[in-house]
Amino acid sequence: MEHPPSLPARVGDRPTWLISRTFARSSGLLAAGFEASGRGLRSYHYRLLAALEEFGPASQADLGRGTGIDRSDVTGALSELESRGLVERSVDPEHKRRNIVTITPAGLEQLLELDQVIDDVQERVLGPLTDAQRRQFIALMTKLLAAEDQSPRG
Repeated sequence: MEHPPSLPARVGDRPTWLISRTFARSSGLLAAGFEASGRGLRSYHYRLLAALEEFGPASQADLGRGTGIDRSDVTGALSELESRGLVERSVDPEHKRRNIVTITPAGLEQLLELDQVIDDVQERVLGPLTDAQRRQFIALMTKLLAAEDQSPRG
């Protein structure tokens, strides 16, 4: 009987491997959480609703930049949210070719429901860690991302 090969030691303790495996696990849990309780919405819908709730009305382009969602994907996602009555789009009176997006009361209610989905996933991902370890983990990940934002582009 064949046994699957073990992960080589030179791979298993590399931060890049650990980060990628943690990402894969958390992405899977996030997708499953939204599938089970997200009413057909996904994490990118959540990001858009969260941005609108926190920062107020915004152009589609600004939403894309702020949430890290590609411009063409933002348009489709906003169309889905608009069809559900969760956001409204209106023409910007100062720039007729630009739409301003606003979260609706129903969108805010849906966002609060999705907060619970996100909270549940966070708990599953970080469950093995103590509160202090969670704070440290988040601080370290934030530091790594901040360093990447400041690195020179070549």
